Amino acid sequence: MIEILAATELPRARQAGAVVAGILQTLQSRCTVGTNLLEIDRWTRELITDAGGESCYVDYAPSFGRGPFGHYICTSVNDAVLHGRPHDYALVDGDLLTLDLAVSTGGLVADSAVSFGVGSASEQSTDLIDATDRALRAGIAAAGPGARIGDLSAAIGAVLHEAGYQVNTEFGGHGVGSTMHQDPHVSNSGRPGRGYLLRPGLLLALEPWVMADTAELVVDPDGWTLRSATGCRTAHSEHTIAITAYGAEVLTERT
Repeated sequence: MIEILAATELPRARQAGAVVAGILQTLQSRCTVGTNLLEIDRWTRELITDAGGESCYVDYAPSFGRGPFGHYICTSVNDAVLHGRPHDYALVDGDLLTLDLAVSTGGLVADSAVSFGVGSASEQSTDLIDATDRALRAGIAAAGPGARIGDLSAAIGAVLHEAGYQVNTEFGGHGVGSTMHQDPHVSNSGRPGRGYLLRPGLLLALEPWVMADTAELVVDPDGWTLRSATGCRTAHSEHTIAITAYGAEVLTERT
């Protein structure tokens, strides 16, 4: 399903984006050496409730996961890159942490992710984060009326490949709207001029992610957390954007 919002619905999409951006910004400021992943999950539940939102994760049970996710945020550390299920782990100096959050407010969903170093960050971690951030900005710059999904995929992939990373295309960006995961799929590598034609009112979550020396994923025994097959470090950046008559508006921009 692909949803196209009416212009009158865009303020609700902006509200959802602002909630997700604000929660992620608060969480990032709180995450220090010694913070437990379960504590982050607890904070997230409280912040979502305070914002009058609803979690998109706690009851989420897609075909690629094992039963309901059961938590309010994805916390992926070091070699974990996607769908990191919070567990009893205290962050240590030098960890690379990704927080990925989707919340529904006013009947619309926003989805965003940020990777950052806890305490000190290694050069490898900084390079990974920088590559995904630049790829995300390239994808956003390519979006607008008249563009096609392949244009976004090609722009994202060009940055990641130029940075020297292999690109896994099993998981990527996606449409959002009244539900979290919708068509169209936005691969992190592709050919320009192909795929769905973007229209004003379309919401997309763009999410480049990379692993330092592989494109192969393995699944944790928890049935959810996806890790690099080699144990290398990873990073993930994501924003929800709205296609407007003038280009792409970032709804989850953190101040």
